[in-house]
Amino acid sequence: MPNTTIYTIINQKGGTGKTTTAVNLSCAIAKKRKKVLLIDLDPQGNLSYWLGCGEIELSVGDWMLGECLLEDVAMSREGVDVIPSDMNLADLEINIASMDNRESLLKTALGQIEGYDYVIIDCPPSLSLLTVNALTASNKVIVPLQMEVLSLQGLDQIISTVGKIKDVLNPDLQIEGLLPVMVDNRRKLSKEVHDHISQNYEVNIFKSRIRTNVRISEAPSFGESVLSYSPSSNSAADYTAFAKEILSLNKKK
Repeated sequence: MPNTTIYTIINQKGGTGKTTTAVNLSCAIAKKRKKVLLIDLDPQGNLSYWLGCGEIELSVGDWMLGECLLEDVAMSREGVDVIPSDMNLADLEINIASMDNRESLLKTALGQIEGYDYVIIDCPPSLSLLTVNALTASNKVIVPLQMEVLSLQGLDQIISTVGKIKDVLNPDLQIEGLLPVMVDNRRKLSKEVHDHISQNYEVNIFKSRIRTNVRISEAPSFGESVLSYSPSSNSAADYTAFAKEILSLNKKK
């Protein structure tokens, strides 16, 4: 897919807004009339549950192994094509561990489809073989990050991991940027951590900020993105702004 931008959204720490970002960024980009494929690569299947994919016969694992076509597994949600996950993905990870091409199964599967402007991949909160597959298949990485001191330790690990994948498996991989999430503008610490990263890391921090907002926590219960569930909320505005920033960055390159 030469004209497709493939994003992996990672953070090895749980509860950092990976799935939230994957769902709402995908839907926000789709609203800009772009063709988006959203892949749930987490065995917990939180993204699939969020978007109401329900009981499924085929999942991302079947597609990665070449046992079904994209049209057999993908579901349409808010203008986005979603490849759902389920707990069987954990078994898949064990089963492919001895395969010679275990790091590139997702890349191979993506190489057989076309017509998408963006592919966005939601990963498990760990450096698993599934995450390695996502990074091997991607052009760019988005890191949702809380502006807290403990996040800095995780950031070092993420930068190291991406560097290793770039050296060994995917020379085209790059971190597009860090996305500040769960931002509370009243907290002085958030600005201090932001400034520390700016001064000490050679990594882009997106201009967009995702503010803390209860609406985004409620949206999964209704099977919708926050853009559909509460279009006038801060969260909907923030992810719309982030989608514009992503589209702008890709237009310039």
